[in-house]
Amino acid sequence: MARAMGTSSVKSWDENTYRQLDGDAKLTKVTVTFGLEGELAGEATWDAVMCYLPDGTAVFTGIQLVTGKIGGAEGSFVVRAEGEYAAGEARSRWQVVEGSGTGGLAGLTGNGTSVATAAPTGTFEFDYSLG
Repeated sequence: MARAMGTSSVKSWDENTYRQLDGDAKLTKVTVTFGLEGELAGEATWDAVMCYLPDGTAVFTGIQLVTGKIGGAEGSFVVRAEGEYAAGEARSRWQVVEGSGTGGLAGLTGNGTSVATAAPTGTFEFDYSLG
């Protein structure tokens, strides 16, 4: 497997509460568009649900469409992305949905991680194989 590393930045964030829970807890739906730079370059749009807890932490899960270039190939693929937010840091794990690759990324497999803080950019590592 090859490894792609880079940075991500939030281009847009649209989040809506669909259920208020006791205290400050709530359930939300969010659509986020990220710009990706580095060995994986392009754009990712993530649709997710989030559970905020009264202590300010959160857990989230969703589906992300990634469109761009990696390893000299161009196309798109879908990942399941889930994770946690605590202590000012959002940490997520990605898993490519098998068979979701298009164009030059048909047959792509892989998984990765990302970390985002209040800083303008987050970081990611993505281990992948191009069929």
